[in-house]
This record gives sequence, C-alpha cells and structure tokens, in this order.
Amino acid sequence: MSFRPLHDRILVRRVESQEKTKGGIIIPDTAKEKPSEGEVVAVGTGARNEAGQVQALDIKAGDRILFGKWSGTEIKINGEVLLIMKETDVLGIIEAEAEQRQAA
Repeated sequence: MSFRPLHDRILVRRVESQEKTKGGIIIPDTAKEKPSEGEVVAVGTGARNEAGQVQALDIKAGDRILFGKWSGTEIKINGEVLLIMKETDVLGIIEAEAEQRQAA
C-alpha cells in the first residue's frame, strides 16, 4: 500500500535515538523519550493561499527534520508506525552538509 499526504501534510518516519550516551552509559527502553527527529517519507502538493494558488512546501521527501514532542498523529502503514503532520509542525530541517563543513 502506498500513501500520499494531502495539501500541506507530510509523512514522517521517526529516527531512533542512540542507546548509549557519549559517556558510554546504556539507556534502558523505559527511560527513552520518543525522538523528535525524523525523515520525511512523503509530502503533499502544498497549501492554497488566499488567491487559490497552490504554494509548494519547503520540505521534500528525504529531508531530516526536527518537530515538536507532541506533533503529528501516529498511523500504521504496512506494519510500520509513521507520523502524519502539517508542515507548520516542523521546527527545522537538519542539513548534513553544514555539519560536514564544520567538522572539516
């Protein structure tokens, strides 16, 4: 089954957090928080403005994003739990290129 979000909604797969801290302490499953970072799986066509024109989304499939702790609605597709949310729920896009430049 495939799924395509409508309008300004996006489909997100949560990115699992690391099981160890930087100091090497293993975090048990019961103490973990749900990650607020994810990968965009699919995006809608965009929202309509007051003139009736469709405005494309800034987010595209494959982007890594940060979102609020309680953002989105969980849905299950093909046995996988995904989130569907509006583009306005996204706090920002994580750009890997910027991280790589700083490391060099």
